[in-house]
Amino acid sequence: MAMRRIGVLSSGTDGPGINPALRAAVRMALSMGARVVGVRRGYAGLLNGEFVELTARSVSGIIGKGGTFLGSSRSLDFKSRRGQLEALRRLNEAEIDGLVVVGGDGTMRGAQQLHELGYPVMGVPATVENDLPGTDIAIGVDTALNTALEAIDRIRDTASAHQRAFLVEVMGRESGYMTLMAGLAGGAEMVCIPEVPFELDEVARTVTEAYVKGKPHCIIVVAEGARYGVHAIASYLRERHEEAGFSVRETILGYIQRGGAPLASDRMLGTRLGAAGARLLLEGHRGEMVGLVGNEVVATPLAEVIARRKPIDVNMYRLAEVLAS
Repeated sequence: MAMRRIGVLSSGTDGPGINPALRAAVRMALSMGARVVGVRRGYAGLLNGEFVELTARSVSGIIGKGGTFLGSSRSLDFKSRRGQLEALRRLNEAEIDGLVVVGGDGTMRGAQQLHELGYPVMGVPATVENDLPGTDIAIGVDTALNTALEAIDRIRDTASAHQRAFLVEVMGRESGYMTLMAGLAGGAEMVCIPEVPFELDEVARTVTEAYVKGKPHCIIVVAEGARYGVHAIASYLRERHEEAGFSVRETILGYIQRGGAPLASDRMLGTRLGAAGARLLLEGHRGEMVGLVGNEVVATPLAEVIARRKPIDVNMYRLAEVLAS
C-alpha cells in the first residue's frame, strides 16, 4: 500500500544542517504526492502526540538557520518497550504511515526499535561527533569543526601574546573525531581523545618541550570524553609549573560548537540526505539510514549502524603527532 502521510522528526542532539535536511525531506515527500506531519521535540513529542501538518511553505526560510525548527529532546520514556508501543499508538492514531528521523546514535537506536516493531522508518545521520558507521560524514560535522577551529585560531593569538599553554575542550564524549580534526587543522601540539590512552606526564612533557623549543605557545586540544579532562590536566600542570615553563589556561568551547548557520557543505549534505531519506521511505525502503560514502548516497541497515561506533582514523592521529613537532 502506498504511503499517504509520513512524519519527520529530529531527536537528541541539535546541530547545523538539520533544518536543511528537514526542509528537503518535507519537500521531497510533497513532490511525491504524500502529506507530511512534523513531530515537535523528537521522541518526547512523539509520545505526547505533538504533531503539526507541514507544507512547502512551512519550511521556507529555514535552510540557513542552525538548530532545528521542530525542536529536539532526549526521552527516557521512549527507551522502554511501553514507550515505544505508545509511540506506535500515537503514529497510528494520527494516520502517519512512515517516519524520517534525523539525529545521532540514540536517535538511530530509537528508529531501529520502531523498525523491529514493524513500523516503516528511515534514518538521517546528524551528529557533530561523526561516530555513525554508514556515512563518511554526518550532518553538522563540518560547520561545528570550523567553529572549533576558529576558536583555536583565536586562542592561539592570545596564547602567543602571553606565552601560555592553553587546554581547549572540544565536544566528543565517546568519539575523538572532532578533537583530532580540530587539533590537526589547528596545528595543536597535542590532542587528547578517548580512543587513545595517555598519561598526565605525557601532557606535561609536551608542554615542557614546546617551552624549551622556544615556541610562544602550546595548544592542547582535549575531547570532553578523554581519560583526563581539561581541569584535571590543568591542575596537574600547575602543580609542576616550574617544569612546565608556560602558565596554563583552560577554555571549554561547549555548545557554541553546535550553534550557528550551517556552512554550504552542511546545507548540501543535509539537503541530499534529507531528500534521500524521504524518497527511499516512500519507495518502500525500511529500517535503513542514508549516508554519504565517497560522493554517493547509500542506505545502510540501522542494525549495522548501531552495532558499533565508527573508529577514528589511526593514520590521522599519527599524522597529528608528527606535525605537532
